[in-house]
Amino acid sequence: MTPDTTLYLTELIGLKVFDLKRRVIGRIKDAALVPVVHPARVDRFLVGGGWSWLTFRYDQVDSIGLDGIQLRDEQLTPYHADEYMLRLVRDLLDQQIIDAHGRKVVRVTDVTFEIQPRDGRGELYVVEVDVGLRSMFRRLFQGALPRRLIRRLQRPIPVNSIRWEFVDILEADPQRRLRLNITHKLLQDIHPADLADIVEELSPDDREAIFESIPSEVAADALSEVEPEIQASILESLEADKAADILEEMAPDEAADALAELPDETSAGILHEMEQEPQTEVTELLEFREDTAGGMMNTEYLVLSPSSSVADAIETLRSNEELLEGLNTIYLVGPEGKLEGAVPLARLFVVPHSTPLRELSPPHVISVEISQKDDKVTELFDKYNLLSLPVVDDHGRLEGVITADDVISVLRQD
Repeated sequence: MTPDTTLYLTELIGLKVFDLKRRVIGRIKDAALVPVVHPARVDRFLVGGGWSWLTFRYDQVDSIGLDGIQLRDEQLTPYHADEYMLRLVRDLLDQQIIDAHGRKVVRVTDVTFEIQPRDGRGELYVVEVDVGLRSMFRRLFQGALPRRLIRRLQRPIPVNSIRWEFVDILEADPQRRLRLNITHKLLQDIHPADLADIVEELSPDDREAIFESIPSEVAADALSEVEPEIQASILESLEADKAADILEEMAPDEAADALAELPDETSAGILHEMEQEPQTEVTELLEFREDTAGGMMNTEYLVLSPSSSVADAIETLRSNEELLEGLNTIYLVGPEGKLEGAVPLARLFVVPHSTPLRELSPPHVISVEISQKDDKVTELFDKYNLLSLPVVDDHGRLEGVITADDVISVLRQD
């Protein structure tokens, strides 16, 4: 962009509109996109105010510049509220947005346009939203100093802006989100921890809007990272079936922890909407106190018999790809479910595929009873430098696994 093709929203507002005979017929009060038609082109210009708002379309414009807008078709029409319009002054200026590239929530202080020639006339396209000191300077002196002088004075101030394609607009109304083509697709590629930080900065209505519109697996990853009280607030705001879909994508222990923060009636309603298998797992975990090994453990782990081979283990890993990210050990159990061994995954790749798994397990497997207090669990992780710890019942049967992540979560809450 060059200075001649750049226009700011603060400059556009108040710009004179000229008819075919160069007579002033009004001043710009707002401008609107229609995202379902074009994501960046200004589609409508609003002039007037009060009860006498009038509009003209982008294709009625002959030229646009700092001196005003020259029309080629001066037929203005009364403005009627249109939920397909994103009005830049009303809906964007001074509003919070998500900077998907910078992974943060910011407030819009101005908008940068580019004037592009089309078929012998000028069209206006949103290029960036401005969030820094330079745009605040423009707004402070707009109307008090000539526009060209403000541009000269702002040059030493660093630009702080976000490309329009990286902007995620917040809109709580689901119908309006649909009509404005707001999908939050940009958020799907953000790391869950960063998305959680963003969510924690938003209002309850905006949080609900985000979690209603992103895929359940993305929502589950983000929900796992937010603080417990915010988890509860989000789940309570959602319909029970949507909340259930999200919890089904979470590890059972994380889902149980989230439900434990909710009122019993709300928790029961969400559980009722869950599929049978995850519902059963989560319900069983909810029976344990949070400060015990049973309350900390996860029921997603892999078990094989001691006589299984390395080849069997590798095949099992391939068929349980969804567990690989948090997996570091395969546990060996006997016919009655008793824990008999533990094989670190790394050992599978340094021995022949025919090797029985029992030969790769240490002679004594460190475990913890299901009723043991969480401080004892933390002590074992620290003493033996563990990545995971199997949890057994009074008869030595494997009931679950505690990971280092689970311990870190407990320590953070303490």
